[in-house]
Amino acid sequence: MATLNLDSLPDLLTVREVAAVLRVSTLTIKRWGKRGKLVPIRINSRGDRRYKKEAVLWLLGMTPKTA
Repeated sequence: MATLNLDSLPDLLTVREVAAVLRVSTLTIKRWGKRGKLVPIRINSRGDRRYKKEAVLWLLGMTPKTA
């Protein structure tokens, strides 16, 4: 399995990218969104989910939470 470089991640991550970073399923990420554990940003008319990199890193205990 390839090593994930957190510094190279974009500022907004897809559900799949977040799931890969946190090593959980995409369904878990969506559930966490509903529970408020990891709140998504909705983009475009379809309502696709994106997640702030800072929030994902905060869940990993790597940076202080910002917003």
